[in-house]
Amino acid sequence: MSKMSYEAARDELAKVVSTLESGGLGLEESLKLWERGEELANICQEWLDGARAKLEAAKQVADE
Repeated sequence: MSKMSYEAARDELAKVVSTLESGGLGLEESLKLWERGEELANICQEWLDGARAKLEAAKQVADE
């Protein structure tokens, strides 16, 4: 899992999205921001997948 926290990745992703939505950037800068947004979204997904796995494991233990 990434060393970046879920909250930090989510907050940075929100800023990236806001910047992209505001427009006014050149193509190259927009593409770099888009790529960073993809990286951040993947980090968030890793955290969520890990949390889901822990919840499912806890549920299985509780059901036993």
